[in-house]
Amino acid sequence: MTYLAPRQGLFAIILLVSFCLQTLLLVISTDQQLSKSRALKGEQMVAQLIDEARLSLENKDRVSLSVIANRYTSEQDVTRILIKDNNDDILVPVGNAPMQQGDTIRQIATNGDAVIGSVSLTLKDISKGEIIAMQWPFVIGTMLLHLLLWLIYGYLARPTKEQINALSRDVEDLYREQYRQVDQRSDYRENARENARGYADGANGSNDKRSADNENDNTRNSSNKNEGRNLDDNQGAGEASDKNTNTRKIDVHNEVNAYLRAQQNQEATTEDTGLNADNTSEYRTDDQAANATQDDGRSSDNGTHKVNGSASQLSTAKLSATRAVDTVSVQIVFHDEFNMLERLAPSQRLPYLALCTQLLNQAITELLKQPLLMGVSAMNEPRFDESGAFAVLKADNSHAKVALAGVMLGKLYLMLNKIIHDKHIELSRFALSAKAGVSDDAQADAMTQLLQSVGKKEQMLILLPNAGLKQISNHVQVHSIMRPTTVYERECAIFDGGNDSMIQRLADVRNAVLMIEETDE
Repeated sequence: MTYLAPRQGLFAIILLVSFCLQTLLLVISTDQQLSKSRALKGEQMVAQLIDEARLSLENKDRVSLSVIANRYTSEQDVTRILIKDNNDDILVPVGNAPMQQGDTIRQIATNGDAVIGSVSLTLKDISKGEIIAMQWPFVIGTMLLHLLLWLIYGYLARPTKEQINALSRDVEDLYREQYRQVDQRSDYRENARENARGYADGANGSNDKRSADNENDNTRNSSNKNEGRNLDDNQGAGEASDKNTNTRKIDVHNEVNAYLRAQQNQEATTEDTGLNADNTSEYRTDDQAANATQDDGRSSDNGTHKVNGSASQLSTAKLSATRAVDTVSVQIVFHDEFNMLERLAPSQRLPYLALCTQLLNQAITELLKQPLLMGVSAMNEPRFDESGAFAVLKADNSHAKVALAGVMLGKLYLMLNKIIHDKHIELSRFALSAKAGVSDDAQADAMTQLLQSVGKKEQMLILLPNAGLKQISNHVQVHSIMRPTTVYERECAIFDGGNDSMIQRLADVRNAVLMIEETDE
């Protein structure tokens, strides 16, 4: 059997860190060298360009300056050349990538003591990937060297046969010592039990013999009652001493037996503690179950009500976790941090709310025409007030995607409101941003609280059961709320984007609503 080297994985991690550090140092040093060489090259090119373009710069000849500058932009390192006059006005902007960032070298062009303009030359940055691509032989060679070191360590650091044998002997001795201790303990317990049994048998036999002797003595004493009356005092003293001796012998045997039995009971108690505890718990459990059954039998009415109540609670929780989505509520709320809508004059507030209501109703009408949302209809005609609007969609059949329709409606109105808001702000008119929330009827109140507590501008919150999330999973992307503090915040999701087909449908519906709006105007 082939054994691996000790801590070969840790050695591989060390080699990987070494390779990464070496590559990083290579990239940093190469970047510094290239930056210095490019800076020197750029300064020389700017000086040469000023010498060639001095006459054209004095005359502000843009054509000549462009021809001269284009020759320098043929260099790969040059991204942009900017030639300005003495008033800092741009005469010639040329370059391969004018928007690309990089190091800019700027020099002032002079003719004697007079300043005739300035020339700025931008050199592109060299990415780290280009440096690694330039130094690929060194990187691959270093990687192969580290891999070779790992293989050599794995081969040389493997344990030898002597080390494996020594380790196996140590393990065998350790197990043998453990088994020896266990055998000694078991032998000691067996000997103690046998001695206790022997002492107990001997004590029982001696007690039976002495009881028989006592019975015979009593019989003889009763039969020779008359003769016993004639015994002298010495014989009476001798009999009393014999009885005391027998009593002492019996007491010694009883004490030894009691001691051995106590020791035996103590060992048996320590060995059977776990079993007794298990049996006791089982007995108690059975007794408690029997008592509970009797109590339930005595109070059947109260028990029935309690069982029915608990069963109804469990069924309610289960239904709330897996309930179907038949209706969806879409709440549109204005993002009004300073209560500007309440302070607005009615002559301006009412037309703005009417415009929002018209947009929402037209959005519902155009959205439900989509083939994807067949079987979904609106249950109400929402109207905007200071607190927002509340639209309810229902599913006419089991195949209707009412949850997806609610999410699309919320996103569609946010897109429309964004356009209206920007247009009103451009025209110096009053407008507010909005935020949306999509939920089922059971969690509509919770969504209202979420919009007030965690809802942000131009954001849509989604609080749907598992069936609703399954409907929208193939069309939208969501993410959870960071650091939730309540159950609803933990279950709530934030709209993060949709697939291309959904966004295209929403864009088409948005354009259709806006065209209807322009036609009405």
